[in-house]
Amino acid sequence: MKLSKRLQQIEALIAPRYDHIWDCCCDHGFLGAALLKKHLHTNVHFVDIVPNLMTSLHNRLLHFFGDDAHRWHTHCLDVAKLPLDQFSGRHLVIIAGVGGDLMMEFIEALETRYKDMPFDYLLCPVHHQYALRQALIQKRFSLHEERLVEENHRFYEMLLVSNQRERGEAIHPVGKHIWQAQSPEQQASIKRYLEKTRQHYSRIAQGQNQLGMDMLAAYQAIELT
Repeated sequence: MKLSKRLQQIEALIAPRYDHIWDCCCDHGFLGAALLKKHLHTNVHFVDIVPNLMTSLHNRLLHFFGDDAHRWHTHCLDVAKLPLDQFSGRHLVIIAGVGGDLMMEFIEALETRYKDMPFDYLLCPVHHQYALRQALIQKRFSLHEERLVEENHRFYEMLLVSNQRERGEAIHPVGKHIWQAQSPEQQASIKRYLEKTRQHYSRIAQGQNQLGMDMLAAYQAIELT
């Protein structure tokens, strides 16, 4: 099945440098299956907490990727309990399709369990992007790459980050590269996202919410080029 625009962008962000890729909250496994085809020397882990979904996915993987069964694994468990230490090599943990608040819970749990283990995260929250960025900054994470994608009139920020500060650049509170357009079409999309985001935090700030006012000020300071 053809990947959605959002999943295509997530796939495009992943370089062939990982030994293990964890597709968390994988749903029907479309992204992980695409990664199996593209990254022929990488182990792909499909993770979701819904038992029936994982049983069905496991059977489909056996049907379509039976010859590569040594390269894929299904895990029916909470993202906070990923068994990263059971697999040696370089890890990428993908978390998409959930809010930034839940992502922060997952990250907090994983960083507590593996506080001395370096690995990367690819994050694509459906909301609470600002709070997620603040949490990553507080944890001294570093940025490899960030992108903005618009799909079906919804906007998604994508953050490829490391839990090791020295592995990339500093994470910006509201993003830096996502506001830099490479085409007129992208420029129009960025402008729509900025206007929508400013309107959202403007409504929050009207209630004299200090955090809302701070966030609004941060987004109002963005100048598009």
